[in-house]
Amino acid sequence: MKDLRLLIYNVVVKSRTSFVATVRLIRFAAVLWIGYLALLAVISQSFPGPQRMNPLYYLALGCIAVFCLILSYWNWIQERLTKAFIPLIIAIITILPVIFSNMISRLPLAVPGPLGPRFTTPESLILVVFPFLFVALMLVAWQYKWQYVLLVILGIAGLHFGMIWSFTDPGSPPFLGGLTVTLIQTIIFLAVGFSISYLMSRLKEQQQSLAEANTRLTHHASTLEHLATSRERNRVARELHDTLAHTLSGLSVQLEAVKAYWDVDPQKARSTLEESLKEAHSGLGETRRALQALRASPLDDLGLSLAVRTMAEDTAARTNLALNLSVADKLPSLSPDVEQCIYRVAQEAVTNVAKHAKAKTLTVNLDSTEGRVTLTVHDDGVGFDIEKKDKANDYGLEGMQERAQLVGGELTVTSKPGEGTTVKLVV
Repeated sequence: MKDLRLLIYNVVVKSRTSFVATVRLIRFAAVLWIGYLALLAVISQSFPGPQRMNPLYYLALGCIAVFCLILSYWNWIQERLTKAFIPLIIAIITILPVIFSNMISRLPLAVPGPLGPRFTTPESLILVVFPFLFVALMLVAWQYKWQYVLLVILGIAGLHFGMIWSFTDPGSPPFLGGLTVTLIQTIIFLAVGFSISYLMSRLKEQQQSLAEANTRLTHHASTLEHLATSRERNRVARELHDTLAHTLSGLSVQLEAVKAYWDVDPQKARSTLEESLKEAHSGLGETRRALQALRASPLDDLGLSLAVRTMAEDTAARTNLALNLSVADKLPSLSPDVEQCIYRVAQEAVTNVAKHAKAKTLTVNLDSTEGRVTLTVHDDGVGFDIEKKDKANDYGLEGMQERAQLVGGELTVTSKPGEGTTVKLVV
């Protein structure tokens, strides 16, 4: 059920994202249309020639562009039409420019030439109408299948041919010119429409494949989560069985023995009772250690910076040490094993200061520079001679070295008798 809700949510989000992108394309295209028509109008009026365009072209097509721009910002009409909004825009920018251009082409120019009234030829209409039709073609190829793209292209060609047939004589030069322009435009649209449609179909296939892979990955992650939870439950059960259950079982047997010896041999009963108390205390300690091991580490609860800060402050307060603490609030993203290494080295070093250094001041620095994380723990205690250190009592230095090596870090320890000790870890 959760996966079904996630799938529905993804479909809705993708559909809404595609609609918003389409509206933005329409908005952008409308602005370009207005600029394009204004530029053509300036050129036509500045350089009049035999193919001078009627100013009504720019007025009519400009109104269509402004109308499309208004619709792209009109949220109310978009919400009411929903899926019909894009087809409406396609119909407007496909049909209206062709009808208006062919109707206006039959009107003579305001300024007739030497040979009488001039009419706009079909060849010049393509310059004005082509941007509208090209954007319509892009919208259809983007949103629909190739069959619809082909239908729109043939519809545009048929509309052009019908207008040319209605307003020109078959076989005349204007008729042949318009037919040639229509044929060239149709070939261009077929090539462009097929290319865009093919690319969009491939893109949709890749998105579908990615969505399926994401679904499988979600199932896999969920399975791993359940498996990890099951393993953790089994581990907790084993821990409790080896500590609490084992201790309680032993106590029940010993208490039964005490009950049996209570009247017969009081001395034996007392001895058994004392052993039971020792077992109870031992079991209680084991249970506490098991529960402590089951708890999340400070890194999981606090993060590296706050965990080191809290550990140093608690140790200094408990052992009456003056604390100089400098821990960066923001550290680079580190893997869990590296964070664990840094924290454990800091914990071991601070513990050594508290137990063995006889120091008055503890200094802990944790910062990051140039991709390196540096931990420094220093004290002003008694120090020791590194060359003559007792292998049997080396304060866990070898353990810290091993931790550093496992994560590719470098650990250095400097100390002299009476001058304190410095532990420095660089990862």
